[in-house]
Amino acid sequence: MKHLDISKALKDTTLIGETVVVCGWVRTFRDSAAVSFLELTDGTSFQKLQVVIDKSVLKPDPECLKLGASVFVKGEVVKAYKGEGNELNAKEIALLGNCPAEYPIQKKRTTLDFLRGIPHLRLRTNTFQAVFRVRSVAAQAIHRYFHDNGYYYINTPLITASDCEGAGEMFRVTTQPWQTGYKTEEEYYKEDFFGVKAGLSVSGQLEGEVAATALGKIYTFGPSFRAENSNTKRHLAEFWHVEPEIAFAELPDVIEIAESLLKYLINAVLTECPEEIKFFDSFVEKGLIDKLTHVATSDFGVCTYTEAVKILEKENEHFQFPVHWGSDLQSEHEKYLTEQVFKRPVFVTDYPKEIKSFYMKQNADGKTVAATDCLVPGIGEIIGGSEREANFDKLVAAMKARGMDMDSYKQYLDLRLFGSVPHGGFGLGFERFVMYVTGMENIRDVTLFPRSVKNIM
Repeated sequence: MKHLDISKALKDTTLIGETVVVCGWVRTFRDSAAVSFLELTDGTSFQKLQVVIDKSVLKPDPECLKLGASVFVKGEVVKAYKGEGNELNAKEIALLGNCPAEYPIQKKRTTLDFLRGIPHLRLRTNTFQAVFRVRSVAAQAIHRYFHDNGYYYINTPLITASDCEGAGEMFRVTTQPWQTGYKTEEEYYKEDFFGVKAGLSVSGQLEGEVAATALGKIYTFGPSFRAENSNTKRHLAEFWHVEPEIAFAELPDVIEIAESLLKYLINAVLTECPEEIKFFDSFVEKGLIDKLTHVATSDFGVCTYTEAVKILEKENEHFQFPVHWGSDLQSEHEKYLTEQVFKRPVFVTDYPKEIKSFYMKQNADGKTVAATDCLVPGIGEIIGGSEREANFDKLVAAMKARGMDMDSYKQYLDLRLFGSVPHGGFGLGFERFVMYVTGMENIRDVTLFPRSVKNIM
């Protein structure tokens, strides 16, 4: 039906005196002797539209006044009696969808934990409407950043026969029913749809490298899937991944681009979502605006993994997981580096090759690889990247050391034989970025229907 967005009805002063139609859900209802007041939301604005009902002129169906009901309202736009913006003097109100008293979005019980149990309704709340408006703006800013900087947008396969991370944490894709009659795994998969074992992609990187070695600069932005048995506030089985790949780039170039992207996205959110960020600053994470502004205007720190370990070893008695050279950094270590030592985001570089992926460029010392993780205050790692190994023999040796199936990576290896070039890239976990700029502490609260261990609601 033809109607005006509430965001426009609220803010467009040229509409004052005009009769318009709006549609929305009832957020509050207040009654007095002569007039009643409805507050409506349609998701287009953080602010709600107040509808004034003159009881001597209009007597709407009582069902139109109930919390959660959806209504059609025709009325005259007038300047708000209190505060800024406009409100609506109702001339006609019609019920579009009634809402019973057991509507679960009630102030007395709308905790985040409770709302996770009703993901189909939680977007009706201020918090989640704000989260997903920020998420939308951030997604648009990602495409804008790369487009404006000469990158091509590439769509990589979601079904693959190769594991990008080499860790085997993939969801299997099959059309085969469960059977026990096959003697070997190979015999079983030979009868499957693709004739080989297939799974959902954990990353578009390997295919992205193919595109980068022809187009120069590309990025992917889409879902990734990891069958990792991690039931934490920072892990999902299905998440969105931003992955640029750049030909003729070395590790310092990767770091520069990653910092530039993060600052661009933060500035976009601060500029385009001021009401939402102010809300999060007030009710979710105190000091959020100052934190984001500080990050967007600071030079990020850089230190090697070896330097980071030396710093952390001095505090081992305070850590749940003591650190030593060769161990992976835990969240507590990452937060200590960013919040106590550098007091800003920091790129940690040159990790031991044993704890990083097979495709990362091996450094001259024979012990480390040209990898980097960007750590930010509050959540730790937000970006992981590296210069990729461009030498065929070194890449083959790394893969054999991990016992990988070389046949599954033939096309990837071919890139090192036909005009190989230095190249690199990184992955930004989109949900983790949304967590960071909203202050939300649980990754399940920044995705529409979170997929995690034992949860597919």
